Amino acid sequence: MSTDRRIVLFDLFGVIALHQRPGALAEMAARCDAPADAFAEAYWDCRPPYDAARQSAAEYWTAVLRWLSLPVDADTIEELRLADIDSWSRVDNRMVAYVQSLRDVAEVALLSNIPSDHADAFLATQPWLRNLDHVAFSGKINAAKPDPATFHHCVVSMRAAPADFLFVDDREGNVRAARATGMNGHVFTGLDELTEAIDTWLPSG
Repeated sequence: MSTDRRIVLFDLFGVIALHQRPGALAEMAARCDAPADAFAEAYWDCRPPYDAARQSAAEYWTAVLRWLSLPVDADTIEELRLADIDSWSRVDNRMVAYVQSLRDVAEVALLSNIPSDHADAFLATQPWLRNLDHVAFSGKINAAKPDPATFHHCVVSMRAAPADFLFVDDREGNVRAARATGMNGHVFTGLDELTEAIDTWLPSG
């Protein structure tokens, strides 16, 4: 049941923010003297518990280094952690402006798979996030998309109904998961298509 509110719930990376900087994983692999392909495999396969706050940054990077049979030391972990945060720090300024402009006609919220320390860094450098109606980071809410708990968190926190939301994500699987909870969904492919979809979804007048 809808409460006749209109809440646009955005994913972050691949929608408002850019995906990881090209070449970043290869640079981190070189720092460890590890093969780039093996490093990328360890980086992604070890990632889910870190995104969902079941591991700290130190535990995550320890798991990556052990996967690669490399020595584990605090200096290496910190260098990798900071390089990782930097590699995910870019935003699409056109999308930032559009998201902010939407607040004139709808409530605007964010749901992102991002570790807690990354979230802190992003909030520090992107103060516009604090102007949104709700911000949910996986590393802060202990669940990551497509877990239904992430969408339920937003519904409960905003005291809304699932049908009040239009969830926007560049990953079709996440959009399907949101729709399964009762939300509306849009697979993001670009600003023009998104603008048309939101204009259609919002009530006229």
